[in-house]
Amino acid sequence: MNKKLLEILVCPVTKGPLIYDKDKQELLCKSSQLAYPIRDDIPVMLEDEARHLSLEEIERLK
Repeated sequence: MNKKLLEILVCPVTKGPLIYDKDKQELLCKSSQLAYPIRDDIPVMLEDEARHLSLEEIERLK
């Protein structure tokens, strides 16, 4: 994931910052509790494509 791109991307729902999860290839948002997939090195920043974070994942982000 390109560091410069990660610095400018925000959650499309809350406009909040994102956390890069290298292992799962996702961008995580604490405030919306959504995980946006990264496919072929391209972040898919669509709410319909995002998955909801589990309670365990949300706790780890705190």
